[in-house]
Amino acid sequence: MKLLNAAVFFSLGPTLTPALDPLSTSVFVGSAAVTWQLLSPHSWLKCSLLECCNMKDTLNFSVIKKDLGQKVFGQHLATQIVLRALSANLHSKRRRKPLVMSFHSWTGTGKTFVSRIIAENLYQLNIPRWMFVHHFSTVLHFPHLSHVHLYKEQLQNWIQGNVSACPRSLFIFSEMDQMPHGLIDSIMPFLGYHEEIDGVYYSKAIFIFLNNAGGDKITEIALDYWRRLKRRKDIPGKELQSLLSEEVFRNRNSGLFQSQLIQKNLIDYFVPFLPLEYKHVRECVREELRMQGHPEDEDLITEIALAMTDYPSEERLYSSKGCKTVDSKVTLSI
Repeated sequence: MKLLNAAVFFSLGPTLTPALDPLSTSVFVGSAAVTWQLLSPHSWLKCSLLECCNMKDTLNFSVIKKDLGQKVFGQHLATQIVLRALSANLHSKRRRKPLVMSFHSWTGTGKTFVSRIIAENLYQLNIPRWMFVHHFSTVLHFPHLSHVHLYKEQLQNWIQGNVSACPRSLFIFSEMDQMPHGLIDSIMPFLGYHEEIDGVYYSKAIFIFLNNAGGDKITEIALDYWRRLKRRKDIPGKELQSLLSEEVFRNRNSGLFQSQLIQKNLIDYFVPFLPLEYKHVRECVREELRMQGHPEDEDLITEIALAMTDYPSEERLYSSKGCKTVDSKVTLSI
């Protein structure tokens, strides 16, 4: 079974492997026979993969809603927007384009965690999710600025091949703030309002961008609300989404700098993740203790949360790292 999975992986996505070594193309030779099997109309390999994907959509919306409500702390805006986006995508009788969401915040506020919750509930439990969930790490997959043109071609081939095999594919791009300028625009044709492109329908696919860019703007607005004694939950989501769109479009370190995806309104939702306050970090510590099998220790929870709440230097209202290092701090403190 492991050999079969490996074969399927390389046949569906041969293009990003040479992205790690753009000068090597030998990996393509070994996948030729497997690719033929996948495309053959009576292939057992094709059936074993596509029968799973062709099942009725199995997005477990109720579980996603429960997980976001119980496991994600301090992110009422993000969870509301994500749930609204997924609900609209799930219940749409005629999807006109793929669902595209861009998550923005400081590190450690829940962007990766929320994308993982979506991935874990997008397919049936007995289906190997890695077949349909594709994670791109900018640092790992696109490390060389001099190879951007090669990456563009590889990325297009990868997405086209995987959506051809499974229309309900999920693509997650992390470290968008480190992505070479213009690279993400290479996937623009797949995100638009098209019935199909070369016989491939993309409207059931989901794309998620994880971006630290815009985090300072979000924190600035949240801090302003706090200083004016306004409630955190009253921060307007629509206004913040609009500001985020403008911010990352102008930000050279966003990966979406002057991007056509923004110009052509192909990103459906700019999702703000707010900076985490002391009370939210406490919940992260409490959850980590539970995950590691330790009893709740209120003194330890307070100690770790206070040490991590460090911004701004005067008020010490937010954790500049979110909950990113909570697990290691709990481990060292036990």
